[in-house]
Amino acid sequence: MEYAAGYPLAPPAEPDLPRGRAVRLALLAVLASSVLGVPLGLLWAALAPDTPVLKVADGAIYAEPQPEQPIAADGWFSLLGLGFGVLAALALWFLLRRVRGPVGLLAAVLGALGAALVAWQVGRRTGLADYERLLQGAPVGQAFEKPADLRAGGIEWVLGVLPVPHGNLLLPAFGAAVTYTLLAGWSRWPSLRPEREPGVPGLSWESAGTPAPSAAPEPPAPGAAAPPHG
Repeated sequence: MEYAAGYPLAPPAEPDLPRGRAVRLALLAVLASSVLGVPLGLLWAALAPDTPVLKVADGAIYAEPQPEQPIAADGWFSLLGLGFGVLAALALWFLLRRVRGPVGLLAAVLGALGAALVAWQVGRRTGLADYERLLQGAPVGQAFEKPADLRAGGIEWVLGVLPVPHGNLLLPAFGAAVTYTLLAGWSRWPSLRPEREPGVPGLSWESAGTPAPSAAPEPPAPGAAAPPHG
């Protein structure tokens, strides 16, 4: 780190990115966050308990009147999703400093929402093939387990064409939005990126190498009387 007059030099202010490049970086961040929904879904499937069911003539019913496993599955998804949203916002804030602002916030929210959708589908499909095979071929009365799924969240189709996520599918995006907004609110720089600070030695916009004016007395003006010699 360089120093000037005993003060560390702040990182130089970073110029704004061209709009096209900022959008491309934001889309790349959304894609990367959505892909991370795959391990998130596998983790959810590993932690959320399966629900015991019994085969009946027309399908399967819960083996217990009020099973707790579906509630636990919703709870695990909510906790993991909130944690993912917070971490995603932190990562985008520190890794993509040059798109901080509305574009970065939108990328964090959309990326967390995409990760939630991917995690839900990956998690609910883990073990689903075995369940459907047992559902079709098991004799009536046989007990087996149903993989975790969401009851407090999912997709609603508006007018049959517009998918709208709801419930705890929105928690990752909520966590990302709150975290990113708090980071922006706590930022000491109006541009949300490190800037030079005027008025502090070594951090002003003027050159730090400009010499200070000399404190030596000025030479006498032409024609001035010389001091008497002792």
